[in-house]
Amino acid sequence: MTLVHRLHELRQSDGRGVLFTVVEGEGVGGKALVVEGGDTVGGGVPDEALARFDELVRGGRNRLLTLEDGTRVFTEWYGPPPRLVVYGAVDTAEALCRGAKLLGWTAIVADARGTFLTPERIPSADVLIAKWPQEALDEVAPDHQTAIVVLTHDDKFDEPALIGALETEAFYVGALGSRRNQERRRERLLEAGVPAESLERIQGPCGLDIGADTQEETALSILAEVLAVRAGRPGGQLRSATQRIHVEVE
Repeated sequence: MTLVHRLHELRQSDGRGVLFTVVEGEGVGGKALVVEGGDTVGGGVPDEALARFDELVRGGRNRLLTLEDGTRVFTEWYGPPPRLVVYGAVDTAEALCRGAKLLGWTAIVADARGTFLTPERIPSADVLIAKWPQEALDEVAPDHQTAIVVLTHDDKFDEPALIGALETEAFYVGALGSRRNQERRRERLLEAGVPAESLERIQGPCGLDIGADTQEETALSILAEVLAVRAGRPGGQLRSATQRIHVEVE
């Protein structure tokens, strides 16, 4: 099978992969497509670059790598859009879904309270799941390209939703609520047997400190933090940043 045919199959199947192309140095023009959980097609790409596949496929972005000998390899990420999973059909959920759609992401909202979980209340969601937290997460099967935000402000939903989220590979787990509520929730999760190191994954209160007040501003704050975590950035002001503005360039 040719590299082009395998790439076409990858896109048709909604799988994920990284296409490596040597653009400078020895072996320029070499190409290799590495598919997540699958095969490798092509060749001529240094092992040093291929060894970074897991990091690259989880990063979800195109990158330009500079290897130790100066060889430069351009890596193209292929896969379906990231997913935003919101548990809690509150007003902020619709604002989050609208923002996620602008990013080109898939927006999923779940809540056991079917009265609140309607297309009329949350028209921007791609998927609505009327199930309890663990059942909803089992259906979604969050992976390393999934962000989860818990919004219910109700322990009987929040706690199982967060426990379930921490058992997945979701790259972001956020929870709305005051600092006092976050501390109280932390103690309850520890009592439930969640390891302290796992709790460090929870962004709570979730969002960046931008002075958000309205539902839309709160959604913007949360989505900005989601993007920063996905890119491995602190989310501060660009004028104070020491890294390049665009993360795909090293």
